[in-house]
Amino acid sequence: MKAGAWKLRFYLPMQSISPALWAGLLTMTDIYSQQKRNRRLTIILIAAFFIILAILGLAIDSYTFGTLESTGLPVATIIALSLASVNGFVAYFYGDSVVLFSLRAQPIQFENPLHKKLHNVVTEMALASGLPMPKIYVIPDPAPNAFATGRDPRHAVVGVTEGLLENMNREELQAVIAHEMGHIKNQDILLMTVVTVLVGTIVLLSDWAVRAWKYGGIRTRRSSRSKGMHPLILLIIVLFALLAPLLSRIIAMAVSRQREYLADASSAEFTRNPAALANALEKIGKASSPISTAHKGTAHLFISDPLHRGLDNKEGLVADVLSTHPPIEKRVERLRRMAYISSR
Repeated sequence: MKAGAWKLRFYLPMQSISPALWAGLLTMTDIYSQQKRNRRLTIILIAAFFIILAILGLAIDSYTFGTLESTGLPVATIIALSLASVNGFVAYFYGDSVVLFSLRAQPIQFENPLHKKLHNVVTEMALASGLPMPKIYVIPDPAPNAFATGRDPRHAVVGVTEGLLENMNREELQAVIAHEMGHIKNQDILLMTVVTVLVGTIVLLSDWAVRAWKYGGIRTRRSSRSKGMHPLILLIIVLFALLAPLLSRIIAMAVSRQREYLADASSAEFTRNPAALANALEKIGKASSPISTAHKGTAHLFISDPLHRGLDNKEGLVADVLSTHPPIEKRVERLRRMAYISSR
């Protein structure tokens, strides 16, 4: 697309390029810059995860259990990472079946005109995104929403509620499905599985350290080198171990929110219609009832918080810790900026 834009600039006089064409080229440039910015921020957040894990693991292995000095290996960190990885492995390969069962999602029924339209739209967006056709499920719930799950594009699942099918026109439905296809193409399920493993590892290490200190004090299994350590350094280690789970959760939620922004940009790329997704998000945001079968474990999979918690419409430390989605108003503003439509 960028190469095409340069060709147009080189071969066509300025006067021969219509305003609509220029607007389209500028919009696509904005979409791609948004995608690059979101990917860059996600990489930074994941790097922060590994830094927290490394600092916490080395500190606990050295000054709580003494395993690093005695064995030369961060034994506690390796064990915690292994246990969290097992949990991530199970979630990666069997998580989609668990999600579909818990949400009471059902395969589409082709005799239903709305389900048939959904199948056609998913087919269109699969072609637009260059992805294999995902499995399609419908949740019998009046609240408009949609989700995607599955371990990779070949095992992907896209689901919507009956309320979404009844409340969206075709363009809005295309935009929502394109958002979910964006999640699939961007490997968000794999990324969030990695994040889950990292968070689980940090929580395990912190819990082990707290238990060791509770029953044996800060001197539990300390090496001779750590006995003469300055109390301030020990205090920093203790505080870091206590705060690490909170910090890791903040980062995990930040990663989740950035993936929503990236999927929004992907929807605009696939449909060439950012305004349609903005309109769909506004309709979803106005829905008053939560999805009856949704819970905290599946909330991050949906295009908008299915529990309708007030924190997802706010910003700040508390919202950063607990919210799985950025505020809808902020997402709509970005999408309208892509489409060069002024926000109200």
